[in-house]
Order: sequence, then C-alpha cells, then structure tokens
Amino acid sequence: MNSPAPLLAALRTSRHLAVLTGAGISAESGVPTFRDALAGLWARYDPMALATRAAFQRDPKLVWEWYAWRRRLVSQVTPNPGHYALADLAQRVPRLTLVTQNVDGLHQAAGSPEVIELHGNLGRVKCFDEDRIINGWTETGEVPPRCPDCGGWLRPDVVWFGEALPRAALAAAFAAAEGCDLFFSIGTSAVVEPAASLPRMAAERGALLVEVNPETTPLSDAASWSLCGPAGLVLPALLAAAWP
Repeated sequence: MNSPAPLLAALRTSRHLAVLTGAGISAESGVPTFRDALAGLWARYDPMALATRAAFQRDPKLVWEWYAWRRRLVSQVTPNPGHYALADLAQRVPRLTLVTQNVDGLHQAAGSPEVIELHGNLGRVKCFDEDRIINGWTETGEVPPRCPDCGGWLRPDVVWFGEALPRAALAAAFAAAEGCDLFFSIGTSAVVEPAASLPRMAAERGALLVEVNPETTPLSDAASWSLCGPAGLVLPALLAAAWP
C-alpha cells in the first residue's frame, strides 16, 4: 500500500490521535457481526431480537445462553495485525485515545491501554436490577446466575438495543473527538449513533480525518484520506511507512 506523504507527516506529528473502531476490525479475527447469520443451534434466532431488555425479561435463560455462546466464540479468536498495530501506534504518538464499539476485549488482548468501551464488554457481568458490575457469585446451576447482593438476575455487561451508552465512556469519547488533531475511523459502518458523530465532530473541530474500511461508508467523502482495505493490512503498512 502506498501511503500519501501528507498522511504520513500528519501521523508522525500528531499530538493527540483519536481512534474509533467498529465490528469490521473484529470480523477480521473471526468475530461474527450482528449482520451475520447465526450458526448452529442459534440459526433460527434474530440476534437483534435477543439483544434487548424485553427479550431478557421474557426469557432470561435463552438470552444468557446466547451470550455464553458468543463468549465461547470470542475466547477462540485472537487479535489480528490491525489490533496489534493500534497497540504499537499508542507507543509512537504522544497521546492516543482508543474508542471501540466492540465488546470482545481484543484491543486489550493486543496490549492497547485504557480502551474506551462504548458498548460494554462480553467478559463482564452486571446485575440486571442494580445495573452494577458483579465480579463473583456462587454457582448454583441456575441460569442465569443470581446477584450475590440482591438476588436478581445477572446479565452481560453489554449495551442492548434501546439502552443508553455508559455516560462516562461516551463523555470521554466526545472529549477525545473534540480535542484530537487526527482521527481514525476503522471498520465502522459510520451510521450507528452516537458513535457515528465522533469523526464528524473531530473534523468540525479541525482534526484531519482518516477512514480505514474495505467498503465505502457515509463517512468516506468527508474523510481527508479514505484507505480502502482491511485494518489488518492497512494499519501495519501505514506504521511501516511512517516509521521505517
């Protein structure tokens, strides 16, 4: 990949680089997206119909077991070169803020520090009633397990459709978009709000905008540079060109 010289210069001189990643970068590791058809025992279910509070209240066992299946899928995959390139990039610029819409923890597994998770994390569990993280509970065989404090159901610490994003994570993400001088949008559809507003906000504040995606998105025309390709190929090549 031939990287534009002005982009390489912007990368080398950036004081605050903000990055937003979406499902595309995880799909390169084999993590299925919500647009993918479910397989095996789950093929007859609509993932968008399972990822709601109403679905959990209606059938908590079904929803818990679906997320347990998703956790097993994620446990079998590893970060790809795109994840590792971002962890490497954090060591090369004065400041990098990494915001992700993904819930798989692959950025952390690749070594990225202080990841802002807009949609939560599959590896964490919280109380459905009290909405707080639970680190341990007594296994009784009941599915889902019960909160050790209030006795309510436990649920995955992920943002379901119709729920608000974590307030602190969202505030940190918008602060990064407002304060960065270079913004990378990687593997996102650029249509899911409020995350889709982050790159546009950064551009409005004067940041240079870079999109990395195999497909054209609604953001492509607004980007200073639109790099067509998977993150696992584009990002390592970009780093190698910027710091040969």
